[in-house]
Amino acid sequence: MPYPLRQFAIIIFFSASLCSLQACPGAGVSWTTYDYEAGNMTNGGGATIIGAPAQFSSIYATFTNTIAGEASGGQAVELAGTGQYVELTAQAPANTLILRYCVPDTTNGGGTNYTLSLYLNTNFVQKLPVTSQYSWLYGTYGSGLPAWTNNPSAGNPRNFFDEVRLNGLTINAGDTVSIQENADDTAAFYVIDLVDLENVAPPPTAPANSLSVTSYGADTNGVIDSTVAFTNCINAAVSQGKTVWLPAGTYLITNSINLPSNTTIQGAGMWYSTLVGNPALYTNSSRRVTLNGNGSNIHLSDFAIIGKLNYRNDNEPNDGLGGSYGTGSTISRVWVEHTKTGAWLVNSSGLVVSDCRFRDTIADGINLCVGMQATTVTNCTARGTGDDCFAIWPATYTSQNYTPGFNVITHCTGQLPFLANGGAIYGGVSNTIEDCVFSDIPYGCGMLIAGTFAVGANVFTGTTVAQRCDLTRCGGHDPNGWNWRAALTLVPQTLNITNLNINHLNITNSLSYAMEVIYSNPGVLSNATMNVVNISTYGVGVNGVYGMWSGNWSGYYATGSLNVESLTVNGTAITSMPVSGTAVVNQSPHFAFNFIPAPTITAAASGNVLQLSWPANYLGWTLQAQTNALNIGTSSNWNTVSGSTATNQVSVPMNNTTGSAFFRLIDQ
Repeated sequence: MPYPLRQFAIIIFFSASLCSLQACPGAGVSWTTYDYEAGNMTNGGGATIIGAPAQFSSIYATFTNTIAGEASGGQAVELAGTGQYVELTAQAPANTLILRYCVPDTTNGGGTNYTLSLYLNTNFVQKLPVTSQYSWLYGTYGSGLPAWTNNPSAGNPRNFFDEVRLNGLTINAGDTVSIQENADDTAAFYVIDLVDLENVAPPPTAPANSLSVTSYGADTNGVIDSTVAFTNCINAAVSQGKTVWLPAGTYLITNSINLPSNTTIQGAGMWYSTLVGNPALYTNSSRRVTLNGNGSNIHLSDFAIIGKLNYRNDNEPNDGLGGSYGTGSTISRVWVEHTKTGAWLVNSSGLVVSDCRFRDTIADGINLCVGMQATTVTNCTARGTGDDCFAIWPATYTSQNYTPGFNVITHCTGQLPFLANGGAIYGGVSNTIEDCVFSDIPYGCGMLIAGTFAVGANVFTGTTVAQRCDLTRCGGHDPNGWNWRAALTLVPQTLNITNLNINHLNITNSLSYAMEVIYSNPGVLSNATMNVVNISTYGVGVNGVYGMWSGNWSGYYATGSLNVESLTVNGTAITSMPVSGTAVVNQSPHFAFNFIPAPTITAAASGNVLQLSWPANYLGWTLQAQTNALNIGTSSNWNTVSGSTATNQVSVPMNNTTGSAFFRLIDQ
């Protein structure tokens, strides 16, 4: 069979945490985040805290379309007077700073520029340029196009936060960093959500066998249009088999740039080589910063794209990274900000997208769309997106070069979208989201697996997998008709969802339902399994919700069933009868939660031997382990324990080191 229908896991700790054995969920990042609710940033001078206390109850009941509702953890610090500040002590050396902030919009909705004051050890360093020109959007998505306008009369404000980044600083471990409102900082208020500090290496020299865009007339000061210079350098480099080199600098780009096969573009780093758009031209969708793949063996790395888009119109093309990357292509360490999407990719097979940062986009962070096959998105982060942080949507609005499927989103982190979800799968063959972290999703789900956008071939076939992910403070309120969402939502809407494997999830502090199955018209959920899932503290934003729920939604009842094994549910807003001692409520006459008793595995150590046993009626199941403490393998792969399928008791020798062992018992 394609995947284990039933499995049960226990963790035995000898001395180290599981993360020392198997990489923790989420992207491994090179910066430290400081914010108030984490306890590593403080307020002073009369600055006030907005948002929820630890249990969130004072904000999330009415959090929709509020500044605090879009802040990390539902809390932030407001500066509203001279001398008010936030302060942090640097935990490590840093030379760059990112500030996530909110400042007021203007009455006409166009936004304006302000400043804040940066101090280091009480010494003034410089003014921080902050703006509301790329935040404060209005309207209701789905009510017609364009959506998310800059017209305050449309109501329903959202997208309150933006970010500013600075480099060239000198911050030592133990230094005090303060961000303060001075008399010449004139905004009516400043809301400070978080600060990132990072220490980045100096820019490298040009790689061997490369052509510099400056040799073709590119301006590193961002004043003279460098579009033609880029195009000419790319064509020359491809014809000569060389790399396009982007020296440190800012480059003004005012048209889409197509990337033919065998293009390699190497920048000096995402903090040093920056492509920027012209805000005066950005209302013309053909005059934006866009790199479009148009072939195979394309490699992009180590630069930033900073667009100037401040509204959403889905009738217009995307900017940022787009197009087709064929076979043998990579996108690495690229930062994309203030574009419609970070990356909207089509017709690529075997593409690897790694270590990228998507910030403050109008729509998706990254969307694997038409004809995307065997693509891996790994160690990427998305924050402040205007749609799904990470999405797999096998649409068919253009021809497919490859059968869509076998895509993997792994070890990524999605935070704080102002619409939609952290991670989403909308169909395809055997797609996977694994080892990810999705947090602070105020309007949608941490993870959504749905047939909501049934376009062409985006049916669910093979085995769809969601595993080893953390969903924290997800399941918010979407005023566009979806109402309260769950942290994990399954939607067999129009499409059948079959062969679904959900395992090893931690769902905590859900704003609404922790998990739900909703909607059938006429989709059916079948051959679906959820196991080793921990649900803790849900309903922190609204009463009358459950840990797991299926019921009437917009006049439809979910259809099908979900096999549930090894589930732990603990909640704080149980207002209806629990099922089997847990807060599981099924109000659909066409759906069933099938609870499967899990085997009780006992473990005992005798000298250097670990003895494991389980009930005899599970004879024939396979015991597997990931470990660095046993003599059966040291990798993070699952290793079969010898003799486990022939008996319900095994003795496993341990080595002499300390470490962790992670076991699972599966019915293959």
